[in-house]
Amino acid sequence: MSLSKPLYSLFGVYFEQLFSHPIRTKSITNSVLAASANYASQRLDGQKVVNQQSVVAYALFGLLFGGSVPHYFYQAIERLFRHDFKYRKFVQFISERLVYTPIYQALSLYILSLFESNSHDIALKSAEKLYWPLLKANWQYFTFFVWLNVYRVPPMLREFFTTIVAFIWMTYIARKRRRFQESQAVNSKSKPN
Repeated sequence: MSLSKPLYSLFGVYFEQLFSHPIRTKSITNSVLAASANYASQRLDGQKVVNQQSVVAYALFGLLFGGSVPHYFYQAIERLFRHDFKYRKFVQFISERLVYTPIYQALSLYILSLFESNSHDIALKSAEKLYWPLLKANWQYFTFFVWLNVYRVPPMLREFFTTIVAFIWMTYIARKRRRFQESQAVNSKSKPN
């Protein structure tokens, strides 16, 4: 019981900031979330030394793109379809899955690689190799959670629910990207000059 009061206060402050300053709050939340997911994925892989450059790259991506891009996308969707439109939620769901997700996935893979100090060519090659498997995995595993968020989660809690799901997804992306980078490093060492 004594833990619930500070927890309620923390959520109260978070939701107040989310209402008053949505982009700033979402950006900071996503920055912390992305950095934490990258760190967790490195620890889950058993790495003894944390790749700080990768953690910073994820934090920077979350700060610059993780709050603003989704915010403006969902705001545009809300404005495009009136509340009295019969299939509004269905169109939101389909738009998120077939428009937003593919574009945001490509953006995230490319920019994360650039933020990790890779060249344009390496970032593009990495994004090309990882894009389709990650997009398929996103559609396969997260479609239910997106549906749940659109149809069942109260609007006030959607951002919080999305944050929890995003943490899991960012951890998965970080692991996939790291394994791809490790395989690329092994392949480049085995090729003769």
